[in-house]
Amino acid sequence: MVDTHCHLTDPRLLQQIDAVLARAAAAGVNRMITVGTSIADARATIDLCTRHPQLRCAVGLHPNYCQDAQPDDVAVLRDLQVSPTVVALGEMGLDYHYDFCPRDRQRRFFQAQLALAAELRRKVVLHCRDAVSDTLAILQDYPVTGVFHCFTGTPSDAEAILAAGHWISYTGVITFRKNQALRDCIRMTPRDRLMVETDAPYLAPEPFRSRKVNEPALVVHTAAVVARQWGATPEEVDQITTANAARFFGRW
Repeated sequence: MVDTHCHLTDPRLLQQIDAVLARAAAAGVNRMITVGTSIADARATIDLCTRHPQLRCAVGLHPNYCQDAQPDDVAVLRDLQVSPTVVALGEMGLDYHYDFCPRDRQRRFFQAQLALAAELRRKVVLHCRDAVSDTLAILQDYPVTGVFHCFTGTPSDAEAILAAGHWISYTGVITFRKNQALRDCIRMTPRDRLMVETDAPYLAPEPFRSRKVNEPALVVHTAAVVARQWGATPEEVDQITTANAARFFGRW
């Protein structure tokens, strides 16, 4: 199985990285996409991936960190694409839930990264919180395909995302009892455009929700919920989502 979105450079995971990777392997999670959210984090993420062959990465400027981004950071992202460990741009996008960065500044960096992705023909990893309409409006100006990671929207949001040709990735949030509407979205999502992730160290799934640190090994609990919604076995979900990750990010 592939955990398609985690943050292994977070100190809570990085300080125990060998144990984290060993627990993932024991759970059958043998590949991970770790995500860099700033230039400094991108460099650390690439360095980590060069030391662990089961890891690949996406690097980008997270909207909540764009307040500290510099005008030449997108050019630096271009240079970082030469690493064979980099398989996508992002996470990038819009976050209207928090006020960490003015919205116009978020949009400028989002558009600049999308232009780079279109030029390089890269897939994009999208952060979208309370901003589906604006995110889709911007995306339609760029010939890119993205995955809406950590999707927590409504069925109508999912319908709009899928109609635009993008993918959806689900986290442990789908395991929470109150989120039946989100589980309904799983059944709406085509099986060939769905992926699973942890967003570790955040959002530990049930029955580990009380844990302060999530990790890639626990993505199997998210996959189990997908299996129940599909009426499939966990093994079938593993095969499908692993194949999807390979198509979206490329094989290694």
